[in-house]
Amino acid sequence: MQKIEFDLKPPEGGSITASHWYEAGDHIAVYASNNPVDVDKLCKLLGVDGEETFSLENVDEDSSKKYPFPCPTTYRTALSHYVDIHGQPRSNLLAELVQYSPAQSESRLMLEKLCGIHGQDPAKAKKLYQEWVLDARRTIYHILEDLDEVKIPADHLLELLPRLQPRYYSIASSPKHDATRVAICAILVKYKASKERLNIGVATGFMSNKLPSEIADVPSPTLPIFIRRSQFKLPFRTTTPVIMVGPGTGFAPFRGFLQQRRWQRLSDKRDVGTTVLFTGCRNKAIDYIYADELDTFVKNGTIDKLFCAFSRDAEKKVYVQNLLQEQRELVWNVINKNGHIYVCGDAKNMARDVNDVIIDIISEFKKVPKSSAQDFLKSMRNKGRYQEDVWS
Repeated sequence: MQKIEFDLKPPEGGSITASHWYEAGDHIAVYASNNPVDVDKLCKLLGVDGEETFSLENVDEDSSKKYPFPCPTTYRTALSHYVDIHGQPRSNLLAELVQYSPAQSESRLMLEKLCGIHGQDPAKAKKLYQEWVLDARRTIYHILEDLDEVKIPADHLLELLPRLQPRYYSIASSPKHDATRVAICAILVKYKASKERLNIGVATGFMSNKLPSEIADVPSPTLPIFIRRSQFKLPFRTTTPVIMVGPGTGFAPFRGFLQQRRWQRLSDKRDVGTTVLFTGCRNKAIDYIYADELDTFVKNGTIDKLFCAFSRDAEKKVYVQNLLQEQRELVWNVINKNGHIYVCGDAKNMARDVNDVIIDIISEFKKVPKSSAQDFLKSMRNKGRYQEDVWS
């Protein structure tokens, strides 16, 4: 996990206030470009010169867009900035490749099997697609490499590929701490795919190549970004107690919340309610990058209770949901005092498990069946007392 900061200083002579830019809990969107090495590889596979200019025009008269992206442009520009070449192609795109494969060729037969066409078993096609494309993490250029008899025109492929979307990150800072800087937490996505190929995340790989130079005269790199407003906010009343649950990069918005709480207490001279944080990571020595800051927050009273789960440091894995269960009386006391609970991170496992633990705690202390506890939690959600900022 890495800390990344963006400098938002205005043009020379300009001025800003925090409200002009962002609030703690908002998201930052990064417009990343595809890896140049992968773009060159795809140009070669498609048999085009990256610097060649072309234009794609929509012939559908009812379409609101005449061009899929700004045209005319070069193949390199289109493949770098406008289309997603790292996503795993859907079966409808693979079906389009069939017509560009020689009859009776191994490539054509494989595509027909993958798409379940021309008499192929749909159930077997679905299983093969899962294994050969999804599980093997094959991208479009991997597929064109492995099925080298496929010769799809570059223009048609650009028409079929989905648009490259911005990547969103929870902001890990508060403008009350520094209105000109935005922080995020990110992990460089890097893994082995089919045939021992190395896949690197589009946005994290892009940002890793934009590190500031140590040479004084070299200007700092710039990135295209924008702020997306979020409803994931601290309660309006500063005296409201809060519980924050965010392991790994899920801690990001809570760093901003803690900076906000500290400012409210020390600079704005307000009374601030109990603040409890459940966080953690796999290995304390490797991933616990905000250890010093959290220790400071505990010492200066910003955090009243801090609970950390380091899931790979003990023989038995411990997660934040286990710590919540251990601290169920504390959790209930916050809930019972009209406190707010915030959960950020993995939606598939962590957030679901945290949800279940909270329902168990409500059921235990209110002495009601789980169905009633679920209704109580639903009421908390509706009132903004239980908020989630989660992703798959």
